[in-house]
Amino acid sequence: MVWVAAGVVALGFLVVLEIVARRYGQPGPLTSQVGELIFAPKPGPLYGGLALMMVVLTWRQRFIAAGIAIGIDVCFVLIRLATGAEMTDGHSFGNGALWVMVGYAVVAVTRRTGEERVLLLKGVGLGLLLVAGRKTGDTWLFITSKARPMVLDQYVATADHALGNPSWLVGRIVGATDPIGPRLLHLVYAQLAVAAVVVALYQLRNVAVERRFPRHHLVRTFLVIGLLGPGIYMIFPVVGPVFAYGPGASGTGGVQWAVADLWPHTPPSISVPHPMSYDGITPRNCMPSLHTAWATAIFIHTRKGSRLLRHAGTFWLTATLTATLGFGYHYGADLVAGVVFALTIETALRSLDRGWDRSGIQLVIYGTTVFTALLVSYRYLPMELAGHPAVFGPLLLLAMASVVYGYLRTTRLWEPATAPARQPEPAPEPV
Repeated sequence: MVWVAAGVVALGFLVVLEIVARRYGQPGPLTSQVGELIFAPKPGPLYGGLALMMVVLTWRQRFIAAGIAIGIDVCFVLIRLATGAEMTDGHSFGNGALWVMVGYAVVAVTRRTGEERVLLLKGVGLGLLLVAGRKTGDTWLFITSKARPMVLDQYVATADHALGNPSWLVGRIVGATDPIGPRLLHLVYAQLAVAAVVVALYQLRNVAVERRFPRHHLVRTFLVIGLLGPGIYMIFPVVGPVFAYGPGASGTGGVQWAVADLWPHTPPSISVPHPMSYDGITPRNCMPSLHTAWATAIFIHTRKGSRLLRHAGTFWLTATLTATLGFGYHYGADLVAGVVFALTIETALRSLDRGWDRSGIQLVIYGTTVFTALLVSYRYLPMELAGHPAVFGPLLLLAMASVVYGYLRTTRLWEPATAPARQPEPAPEPV
C-alpha cells in the first residue's frame, strides 16, 4: 500500500509539472519520457535506470535484458542513420533500456504473482524513478527560469563575504590548473548520477538473492533531494556567481544580465543588495546546492562500503565541492545550506524506516530550523554577515557542523551494539 500511495503521489506530481510546463510552451516530463520510446533520447541515466531494475533479476536474466536493450538501440540507430533522423546533441542510445523496463513492467503484471510480482515491480519502479527524476529536474529548472524573473544573487554574494568569497578564490585556483584540473572536475560534476548508480548497485547487490530490498538505500535519498530542492529554488531564486558576476558559464553569454564582469578575479564590493532581473533561460538553481547535497549523500552511503568505495565517496565529495565553487556555479553559502539540507533529509528517511523516535524527530526539527535560519540570514541579514566576517563566518560553519555532529551522534545510537567477544575462562591445569 505504501508503494501504491507513493506511485499515485508521484504520478500526480508529474501531471502537475506537465500542466505547468505546457503553460510555458514546453513539453513536461511525461511527454518527454513517452517521446523517448521512439525519438532520440536526451543524454541521461536510461541505462543507469535499467541497471537498477536488474538488481531483482538473476544473472542470466540480466544478460538477456541487457542484450535485448542493446539490440533495440542498434536497430533504432540504424533506422535513424538510414532516414537522416535528428539526434539529440549527437546522442542516440537509450531507447532500448526504456523499452526493456516497460516490458518487464508488463511481464510483472501478466506473468508474475505474489511476492515475485511485487519485487519485480519495485525493481522496475526504481529504474523508472531514476529516469523520471532527470526529466522532472529538467522541467523544474525550466519552470524556475520562467516563474522567477528576479534573482537574489546580490544578497547571497554579500553574505558570502562572511565566508571569504570562496567561489572567487577557488575559481582562480581551478583556472590556474587549466587544462587538467577543469577537465577532471567537469567529468566529476557531470557524472554525479553515474556515481550514485554505482553506489546504489553496491548497496542493492544482494536483492536478487535475498528477494527483498534493504530498508534504506541511496536512491531514495537522491530522489527526495531532487524532488524537494527545486521547491527551495522557487522560494530563493539564485543563478550563481559566473552568471550574476561574470560572463556566464560559456564565457560568452550572460554578461549583459550580470551586475558586472567580476568573477573570479575581483570579489564584489560590500553594498546594500537588491533583487535583480535575469534572463528567462538560466535556471535559478543555486540555493541550496543540490550537487553538494547529492555528493554529501553519496559520501554518507559509502561509509559502510569497501575501502575503495569509501575513498571514491570522499574523492567525489571533495571534487564536487571544488567544481561547484571553481566553475562559479555556487557561492559558499549555497554549499553550507546544501550539507544541512542533505543531512536533514537523510535523517528523516532513516527515521521513517526505523520508526520515529525522539532523537530522530529532534534532529529533523533541528536541521530544518538551521536550514531555515541560514536562508533567512542570507536574505535579511547579508550586510551584518558581511560587516562582521570574523564573527558570522565561524557561526555559519558552526551551524553546519552542529548538524553534522547531531547526525553522527544520532545515527551511532541507532547502530546495533556489537557485543564484545567472550573470553574463555582459564581452565585449571592438570596435575
